[in-house]
Amino acid sequence: MAINFDLNDLLAFRAVAELSSFRKAAEAVHLSQPAFSRRIDKLEQALGVRLLERTTRRVTLTAVGRDFERKVRELLDDLDATLLGIRGVAATRMGEVTVACVPSTVYYYLSKVIRRYHERSPKVRVKVLDAAANEVLAAVARGEADFGLNFIGAQEGELEFKSLVEERFVAACRRDHPLAKLRRVSWAQLSDYDYISVGRSSGNRVLLDQALAGVSGRPQAIYEAQHVTTTLGLVEAGLGVAAVPSMAMPGPDHPLLVSLPLVDPVVTRKVGLIWRRGRPLSPAAQQLFDLFGEVKAGRRTGRTA
Repeated sequence: MAINFDLNDLLAFRAVAELSSFRKAAEAVHLSQPAFSRRIDKLEQALGVRLLERTTRRVTLTAVGRDFERKVRELLDDLDATLLGIRGVAATRMGEVTVACVPSTVYYYLSKVIRRYHERSPKVRVKVLDAAANEVLAAVARGEADFGLNFIGAQEGELEFKSLVEERFVAACRRDHPLAKLRRVSWAQLSDYDYISVGRSSGNRVLLDQALAGVSGRPQAIYEAQHVTTTLGLVEAGLGVAAVPSMAMPGPDHPLLVSLPLVDPVVTRKVGLIWRRGRPLSPAAQQLFDLFGEVKAGRRTGRTA
């Protein structure tokens, strides 16, 4: 089949796939809307399939379009990485890196890494996909993210996993809570107070349920949220106590929250980087990936008060 489209047509398609708007996509690639529409029509005619469904309010990808968009993104990313490598300007050229992560890693770890990355590569845009652990795995596996920060993934055949830190779960409460006077807290002690938990779809909940199976007196939730960050908001509001990864807790200067080591048993999780096996990262993504080895994750396993 003769190739009757060019690189600019693919760039136009990627723009509308990302922005879901012909007007915004046309502006992004510096074309008028009629010229932009002609590029998309040309691409669809060359392929002989419909890639987009268009209404007066929104543009969506067809099933074929979604599959084609993934392939186009990989193709353009590979081309971009090649050009950046040849020119040696990955840190100074406009670019984009997408990182998928579990929300509990964002506030007090990922944010530090991104801040340092921005200091070195101020023109590279960083997109953060914060999602549940299984969704992070899927985003990396599908190529929607360059790499991910997660606590599961070592058993996934198509993904690589590099451990960064092993952290323990801690009890989170307000400074004016009775537990805040203790040096450590058992899981049974948490059951004496209103307990806030993450939902069963959370990877942290799965990990805790496995670790605490058979433990007598384990706390039962009266409140439930989908993400650790939300449970901390409820704790801060004075609605109860929670068990969270130490990485999710603020530092000792926080005015309201305090964390205490959880014992009987001690429960830990390994947090690390995941990426697709056999697919090299772009230079811009590799620079951010390497920074995780320089910026150490917090290891707050003791009392934080």
